[in-house]
Order: sequence, then structure tokens, then C-alpha cells
Amino acid sequence: MNTVLFAPEVEEDLFELTKILVDKQYLGTPDYAVSYVRSLILYIREHIDSLPHKDAPSYFDKYGHDAKYIIYKRNSNTTWYIIFVERANAYLVTHITNNHISGQYFNQ
Repeated sequence: MNTVLFAPEVEEDLFELTKILVDKQYLGTPDYAVSYVRSLILYIREHIDSLPHKDAPSYFDKYGHDAKYIIYKRNSNTTWYIIFVERANAYLVTHITNNHISGQYFNQ
């Protein structure tokens, strides 16, 4: 299994995501929001090396030269796009977004 690292900005975004999920009442409790984000992280760690990698749209070039992405379809409403670069048997996750924010940039 390859090493999976998260850029500091991604770590901050994931922390903020737990607050957003509760504040906007997408998820009912802080514990459930933390569980949701943990499941996203676990999915990335467990699947980034086995899922097909697609070239990230040019809109995301600022997140790494030759960036790729994988998809995590969390439910019928939300698809997550995990953008990363691969270097020397390690994956660096440089950005995470979803269909509500950036779906228009991805070919489904």
C-alpha cells in the first residue's frame, strides 16, 4: 500500500467541513459530522491506489502538475472529487471538492 498524505490546506478544509456540516444542518450532530469526514478520509486512504485515476481538469492545475482525481460517490446527492499528485510511491491529496461546488468542471 502506498503512502497517502494530505496537504495542510486539505487538512484545514476537512476540519472546516465538520463545522459546515453541522452549522448548515446538513448533518444533525457534531459526532455524525466527524464520522462523515473520517469516512471520507478512510475511503481515500483505502482506495486511492486501486481506483481508476483520471486527469484533473485544467481548472485544477493550481493543485499540482499532472494532477489526477478519483471519485467518491457518498450518496445520491453528493459526489466528492479527490485531487492528488503521485510522487515516488506516495499520493499527496492537494484538494477535495464536491459536485455542489465544482461539479461543472468534471465530465461524469
